Amino acid sequence: MFRIATIEDRPEETRRLCQYLERYSREAGEEFCHEHFSNALDFLEKGCGRFDIVFMDVCLPGVDGLEAARRLRQADQKAVLIFVTGMAQYAVDSYEVGAQDYLVKPAQYADFARKLARALARCRRESDALVVVQQSGVQRLLLRSILYIEVQGHRLEFHTDGQVVAGTGTLTETEAKLRGKGFLRCNKCFLVNAAHIQAVRGYELLLTSGETLQISRPRKKAFMSELAEAMGNGIVL
Repeated sequence: MFRIATIEDRPEETRRLCQYLERYSREAGEEFCHEHFSNALDFLEKGCGRFDIVFMDVCLPGVDGLEAARRLRQADQKAVLIFVTGMAQYAVDSYEVGAQDYLVKPAQYADFARKLARALARCRRESDALVVVQQSGVQRLLLRSILYIEVQGHRLEFHTDGQVVAGTGTLTETEAKLRGKGFLRCNKCFLVNAAHIQAVRGYELLLTSGETLQISRPRKKAFMSELAEAMGNGIVL
């Protein structure tokens, strides 16, 4: 069950968001734990760190949505933030505080549903994990922490943002397990996490860690197509 907060001071907009959440829950078969706040201070005092997804109005009495988002990010980097605003010019500011999306009032259900689906997909990815089988036991790795997976002889090396974890198995088997999770084969030796690709320069990938990997010439066309699909599915944000 996902925990969702809405912060909105206008009753008609509050009703709209609540109705949209109920409709999405019925149509998509999702269960939500929803809590509403009529101002940012109440949310910051009672709700900070408790929610997976936050729908935040920008124009709020007292502390506005942008300032509330800055304070939220000091305590909670993981919550998916979606701004709700009557003025599209706030969209640029919203990304400065780590917002994933924004809705322009009066929000249409189709737009709301599309952006909520993206937020739910991101929440699931944040908690997805892979169990790495080792000679001495097993180790659980969050997928978001894995930059790339490398085959070294008869073993695999899982390069994370803080360590290299050795495991057994084959790259082909691991690729099959991770299909649809944003892990792409750039050459015969590597599976790279699309979420950690910072740039593609010719046949070279620049990762968020500063490392580089090579795309093999035979794989380039298929790789770029798979990367575009990952971006379209919201895996690369």
